[in-house]
Amino acid sequence: MRTDNQALIISTLKLSGVEQMALDLHFLDKTNSDDEILFTLRFYHWEGDWISLGFHQKSIPPHWEKLAQDSIIQIVRRPSGGGAVLHSGGITYALTFKKSSYKNFSYDLVNNWLIESFKELGLSLERGNSGKSKINENCFGTSYASDLVDQYGFKRIGSAQYRKKGAFLQHGEIQLNPPRELWNKLFEEEPPLKINLNLSDQEIIKYLMNSFLETKSNLKIENISYKKGDIKKLL
Repeated sequence: MRTDNQALIISTLKLSGVEQMALDLHFLDKTNSDDEILFTLRFYHWEGDWISLGFHQKSIPPHWEKLAQDSIIQIVRRPSGGGAVLHSGGITYALTFKKSSYKNFSYDLVNNWLIESFKELGLSLERGNSGKSKINENCFGTSYASDLVDQYGFKRIGSAQYRKKGAFLQHGEIQLNPPRELWNKLFEEEPPLKINLNLSDQEIIKYLMNSFLETKSNLKIENISYKKGDIKKLL
């Protein structure tokens, strides 16, 4: 008999990359260990300009190391796969869910949620069509079927997963206003165009959260609010 009937919704936090990755793994472990938890979902921002490296990326380009030494960026490794992601001017989501519910939280269904939600907000998205290849240095330089591109052909949302025991962690970065100068320094190419939806990040997050939960009315939803000072105690 299934016992997982609870969803944890975590408040939006702005933390360092190291703290954010540790918090994502914390909720993955909680999803694994607590029989009642079906999934957790949170959106967050990064404190400063960060690059997260995919789990399988083997090396860091020398000019990134120089930018990190000059305190222009900070670098952290993600548990999830894919290429490097610049976290600046966007919104990150982290979803954890049990392996037994993969059909309900697959890339395809999560992308359906994001496509429909952003359509209502005024942004048209569709799935990428690149086949699998070697890991691109810039995650947003390639668009797979698990990614979403806008009407101008810019990759707008990139997603990647990590599995541990009986649960998954899915990361996604929503690129809204990437910094042009920093993007060029890192990747030597133009960033996606800035998007103006006439909404604050918090309004976008609230809409995405509500639309995600609309189809989960049979679950017990628990909202968890953390303050920055709580995180060290938690981890």
